[in-house]
Amino acid sequence: MNILLLESASRDIQEAYQFYNDASEFLGEYFKEIIIGDIDALQFQAGIHSVVHGYYRKITRTFPFAIYNKIKGEQVIISAVLDCRRNPKSNIDRLRSG
Repeated sequence: MNILLLESASRDIQEAYQFYNDASEFLGEYFKEIIIGDIDALQFQAGIHSVVHGYYRKITRTFPFAIYNKIKGEQVIISAVLDCRRNPKSNIDRLRSG
């Protein structure tokens, strides 16, 4: 499967990277490595996760984040990478807005 990371998901990752990087110098890089590894794993794991609000939701390994994606043909489309600690309503609103 091919992975398509939408601009909205890329922004989510960048915002989280900045948050963790501000907390500790190398934590942002570690966050990015973990997220990219979890996204890459979707090449083989796509479609096995729970469906939440119309998206497959993969919970990341180390950080409290979820990767929301859909499958179209041979492509995994990642729409959002959201912090699970946020108000669930704000995450739902974010998913609905694209």
